[in-house]
Amino acid sequence: MKNADEWKFPHSLRPDPEKLLFNLSQAVNSIVKVRTVIPSAAFTADILGTERIGSGVLINNNGLILTVGYLVTEADTIWLTTNLNQSIPGHVVAYDQVTGLGLIQALGALDIDASELDSSNLVTVNDDIFFISYGGIEHSLHTKVSRIDEFAGYWEYLLQDAIYTSPPHPQWGGAGVFNAKGNVIGIGSLFLQEIFEGENQQGNLVIPTSILKPIMNDMLEFGRPSAPARPWLGLYAVESESALAVSGLARYGPAELAGVLQGDNIIGVGEEKTSTLANFFRSVWNLGAAGVPVPIHINRDGNHLQLVINSIDRNDFLLKPQTH
Repeated sequence: MKNADEWKFPHSLRPDPEKLLFNLSQAVNSIVKVRTVIPSAAFTADILGTERIGSGVLINNNGLILTVGYLVTEADTIWLTTNLNQSIPGHVVAYDQVTGLGLIQALGALDIDASELDSSNLVTVNDDIFFISYGGIEHSLHTKVSRIDEFAGYWEYLLQDAIYTSPPHPQWGGAGVFNAKGNVIGIGSLFLQEIFEGENQQGNLVIPTSILKPIMNDMLEFGRPSAPARPWLGLYAVESESALAVSGLARYGPAELAGVLQGDNIIGVGEEKTSTLANFFRSVWNLGAAGVPVPIHINRDGNHLQLVINSIDRNDFLLKPQTH
């Protein structure tokens, strides 16, 4: 993330307070800067770094902050800074690998008002939305929902009804995305550059906050949802022509231990053929909870191999937040 003093959206791209149905200043100031420090020995340290900076949004007046999960995964130190230059420490409450969301508790009173989560779940294409990161009105973008669609990430992540927005916000991580009523409909997750319907598009991927409600109580009590964990393979794949190419492996992860190699092409799971990430993930997860053996078919240099990967719970690889 760039330094907050280095850039500003031009006025033409910012929300116009006089045309809004909500208090823009309150929404902007409910966004905080999130800076986290992760131990160098953590599993995600090499992938995501040992210092991460993004945003979060205060969602109640007891100091609970919603952000994107990768900012807080394995974090042992958190600092929160408001647009009013108040800085206080925070504590990881929870993160959920399935949704990609994380929760932080501010360890002190924040001198800002919370924003409310949207309860209607009525997000449609071409809706005007407001993508706001830490840094004030200068970092607030009036943008639109370009589509609502499935998203599959190579790190064994699948979002059923992801919100795609365009034009993109350059400080997307953990930013709050607001609807026309001033309620939070999503949390910024990724920057995307892709070919969609034959056109080159840039935008952001937003995690809808509607998926938080069913798991909120578990997140607050247990630090994660109580549902059985999905089987994790530690296998990073990308779609390539008619097959899935293994682009990387988690060190000492289940796939590596089973003999999967970078460059292998995955052609099936059990009796099911698969050529897309989404179908691959569903085929694996349909076998059962974490711990289930996963039979996969691989093409390696023209040779057909069948390997069995003994899946595990991804969280077994991660440092856990302490719950109170």
